[in-house]
Amino acid sequence: MDLKQQLQDLLEQAQNVFSKVNGQNDLQERKAEYLGKKGVFADYMAKMKDLTPEERPTFGQTINEAKAKINAFFEDAKNRIETAEINAKLQSESVDVTLPGKEIVPGRKHILTQVVEEVEDIFVGMGYTVKEGPEVESDLYNFEMLNLPKSHPARDMQDTFFITEELLLRTHTSPVQVRSLLENTNHGPLKIICPGKVYRRDDDDMTHSHQFMQIEALVVDEKARLSDLKGTLLTLAQKLFGDTREIRLRPSYFPFTEPSVEVDVTCYKCNGEGCSMCKGTGWIEILGAGMVNNAVLEAAGYDPEVYQGFALGMGVERIAILKYGIDDIRALYTNDLRFNRQFK
Repeated sequence: MDLKQQLQDLLEQAQNVFSKVNGQNDLQERKAEYLGKKGVFADYMAKMKDLTPEERPTFGQTINEAKAKINAFFEDAKNRIETAEINAKLQSESVDVTLPGKEIVPGRKHILTQVVEEVEDIFVGMGYTVKEGPEVESDLYNFEMLNLPKSHPARDMQDTFFITEELLLRTHTSPVQVRSLLENTNHGPLKIICPGKVYRRDDDDMTHSHQFMQIEALVVDEKARLSDLKGTLLTLAQKLFGDTREIRLRPSYFPFTEPSVEVDVTCYKCNGEGCSMCKGTGWIEILGAGMVNNAVLEAAGYDPEVYQGFALGMGVERIAILKYGIDDIRALYTNDLRFNRQFK
């Protein structure tokens, strides 16, 4: 059998083989069988040495043409297999566009963060500056400079987490007021609010928590009056609970203010007529306030004959509970998304 017939038979065989190849592994094996270094053409190329110089060009050209045709069979098979694989992948990853899409629930700020930011906006609108301070505080700033010396009985009102004899977890954000007064060395007008976490040794229940949040406000200048405090409190109450709210001030006691007052707001549920929320009184207590005690001013280097001030402090959780009708303070700390998503 001459060379052309041999190659013709080989091409027919190769075409048939490559047309039935299925899968990349099988394809590569067939390619090596025909076109590899040890493939069927290796025997043909070995015969080159037995040919005359005149025969070799024709022989080589014939072999190369046959190899080119087999390579074409290989490429056709490769394209066919790749196309089949792509189609199979597309089929397996197909999307039913008639199915409803997955709801993406956007995150939102925690209710306590919302209340803090709402109060901050109210006070910043009145010209206050937001101040923060450390949660691990010294006895000096947390108690002594606030007219609470070590022997003062009012310390028992704030069951404290002591770290050492002089370090503690702050029981209120008032130390930030002390720090701000000391930093204000030129004794210019000072208007600040101090939001933050505070800690007290308390049993957790529906109305108490060992960790909670406070926002305190402080104004000190040469003209601060009790009437200014009342106007500030009325503005705060109406912004938080509604424009028709009224407030009343009841005498109270705090070591760092004198005179001191408890602040009530007309019940927003019954509009002051009396209901279960306000226990029939028509009023709800919201915070404590008063004029800054002269002893506090003197400790910070202010002359009480020249400077006066007023301060107020509120529990963020209490504001949230009253504003949104929450019946258990613990709900604010359990991170239950069903609860958190109620407050937009």
